[in-house]
Amino acid sequence: MTDSFVTVGKPKRKVDGLAIVRGKPVYTPDYDMPDALVVKLLRSPHAHALVKNIETEQAKLINDVVDIFTFSDVERIPYTRAGQGYPEPSPYDTFLLDRKVRYVGDPVAIVAAKTEKAAKDALRNIKVEYEILDAVLEMKEATKEGAPIIHDESECAGVYDKSRNIAAHYEMDLGDVEETLKTCDVVIERTYHIDTQLHAALEPHNALTYLDSVGRLIVITSTQVPFHCRRILSHIFNKPIADIRVIKPRIGGGFGGKQSVIVEPYAALVTIKTGKPARITYTREEVSMATNIRHEMSFDVTVGAMRDGKIKAISLHGISNTGAYGEHSLTTFMVSGSKTLPLYNKVEAVHFGGDIVYTNLPPAGAYRGYGAPQGLFPLDCAIDELAHEIKMDPLKLKEINSIREGETSPIFEIMGEGREGVPQTMKSCKLQECIDLGKNEIGWESKRGKKIRNGSKVRGVGCALAMQGSGIPKVDMGAARIKMNEDGSFNLLVGATDLGTGSDTILAQIAAEVLTVPLERVIVYSSDTDITPFDVGAYASSTTYVSGNAVRLAAEKVKDRLFELAGKYLERSVSELSLQSGIITCKDGPSVSLSELCTVHMYTFNQQQISESASFVGEESPPPFAASFAEVEVDTDTGKIALLNFVSYADCGVALNPIQAIGQLEGASMQGIGWALFEDIIYGKNGRMLTNDFFTYKVPSRMDYGKLTCRLVDSYEPTGPFGAKSIGEIGIDTPIPAIANAIFDATGIRLRHAPFKSERVLFEILNMEV
Repeated sequence: MTDSFVTVGKPKRKVDGLAIVRGKPVYTPDYDMPDALVVKLLRSPHAHALVKNIETEQAKLINDVVDIFTFSDVERIPYTRAGQGYPEPSPYDTFLLDRKVRYVGDPVAIVAAKTEKAAKDALRNIKVEYEILDAVLEMKEATKEGAPIIHDESECAGVYDKSRNIAAHYEMDLGDVEETLKTCDVVIERTYHIDTQLHAALEPHNALTYLDSVGRLIVITSTQVPFHCRRILSHIFNKPIADIRVIKPRIGGGFGGKQSVIVEPYAALVTIKTGKPARITYTREEVSMATNIRHEMSFDVTVGAMRDGKIKAISLHGISNTGAYGEHSLTTFMVSGSKTLPLYNKVEAVHFGGDIVYTNLPPAGAYRGYGAPQGLFPLDCAIDELAHEIKMDPLKLKEINSIREGETSPIFEIMGEGREGVPQTMKSCKLQECIDLGKNEIGWESKRGKKIRNGSKVRGVGCALAMQGSGIPKVDMGAARIKMNEDGSFNLLVGATDLGTGSDTILAQIAAEVLTVPLERVIVYSSDTDITPFDVGAYASSTTYVSGNAVRLAAEKVKDRLFELAGKYLERSVSELSLQSGIITCKDGPSVSLSELCTVHMYTFNQQQISESASFVGEESPPPFAASFAEVEVDTDTGKIALLNFVSYADCGVALNPIQAIGQLEGASMQGIGWALFEDIIYGKNGRMLTNDFFTYKVPSRMDYGKLTCRLVDSYEPTGPFGAKSIGEIGIDTPIPAIANAIFDATGIRLRHAPFKSERVLFEILNMEV
């Protein structure tokens, strides 16, 4: 299918690839601002407390300390840090500084100093008197009678039930689950729990702020959401949007952690208060404990089916831990159902619902997968358990009940994430091909159920199926502007944010394909709120589908204008012209290159430069699909799990750049593998995160797993740009259930709490022996 394309569908080198390997791209800390003040935050040592008194005078006397700000120095304006569709579905429960602190690490004071040393000295010399309050450190304790109320302030808005620490709540029913279960031959009822995870991006959160020559606030920041950042800063400081400019330079990873506006307000406050440039850079410990983490979730899952394998009813009822603040609280929980339950579309009845609760732990936020992995773990594993109950191959059971091309699910309409329900039919779904190729690659038929043993070590295989989405329908919007230059090259201006994913390259490929010019003739500029058009930002797997469609539309407008010019220049009707390889030709007539046409147009005719814009809002969110398989070896003497082989096949439509698409699938799979086996956040009794650096928080290296095979299956999504849909998130959904199912296949032990620590395995083994 990609044979007819010239640029898209090809493994093109990143437009900034050579610059990256040469160390040339400029990150936020690389911007030279010698007189920028150093901004540091004094943080609470308590999980829940009231600030009774702050003494800053001694700290202000330290040489090179410029100023110190506390809650009494800032206007009390509630906001949400969540960079998502406006009006945000997240509660306004956050203050720049507050008299109440709600987790260990909550900011108490802002220090501005001329040097790093002076700022650190000031932090040590600020005296704070706290009234320590009882804390809630377990999410299942949050709603109990007598639990401390975390948000009792009157100013916050959008909280579902402050008196019970419930930030948000959601319920959805399709049919009658209870009545349908009564008609089932087999019913499985289980509880699954999945812990949180750190983003662990290499670049920490950081920002640089200053006032330009006319007094506008300029914010250079490592963010996924520059336009949302501008809007939120406008709200916090009562400053017109026109007076704020946000620039996103090169980013060293985000994974959703930079979808929230976290560091920018503190630097901005210092600049607004002092008139001086200000720079803030979090330490690794601050990034871990005081930005945001993944939502911990627990689900009671019920699946009812007939002996022939027909699944008739599914119920997922859960609880999600949003931590001290409610950013992304409702939407991540909804995604745990909306991106998983439609996969099994042949059921008669479905229930999904639960509470998202506050605790006195670090706030949770957006993270790659955005709730879908937390929902898929219980759903996929419960179906796996059901298969063993009815003595059916679990892959076969999932296969016969999952969605296929041309089918739909009423859940799409009920749980559409847009302002209205968005029913959609699967116009592209090659899940079966993913299953077939994956099971052959892993050797499913020859290995499943065999429990191959070598001394104390035993092997098994497991599978998991997944779907995700491509943007949020009727909410996510992307825009692009293409400007013609006199040599036939083009400037592509996009608000879309490249996090290192290569989206600048993908969008340039789309423009180059429409205009039939080489990729290097498209110069990309992205993510500057003054210069580039509006885009919601890099999240929800939206860039290729939403922003890509905007680029395609803008390029087609430019192409139409070029045809008009060529028609006048060549004295031919537009209908006679065609564009190929940068040459506009006539049928049986003359031709003109784009470079010649542009030069003549701009210099000889003194015409205005061609510049066309377009925007796109998706009406649908076409899902990518994946089938993943894990082979593990479990040491029954120690409980140690070795991942020998992980195979994942994905359908992302036409891969506009196959190398980059496979890289996304590999990277997401590795994050899921790390979450399943290695990454484990541990808190002390007082709620302090103990695993807040790379010495104590284990991120897997290449030495920690065996073979990794990630491949793509061709399909064509007619609503996507050149047949494309998303790939960025789906790879993280499947590793945890696939590995859990493989552990069961090897040992007969069903682990329902992730991550899968060796001590949990060993404990279960010892219990089995007893």
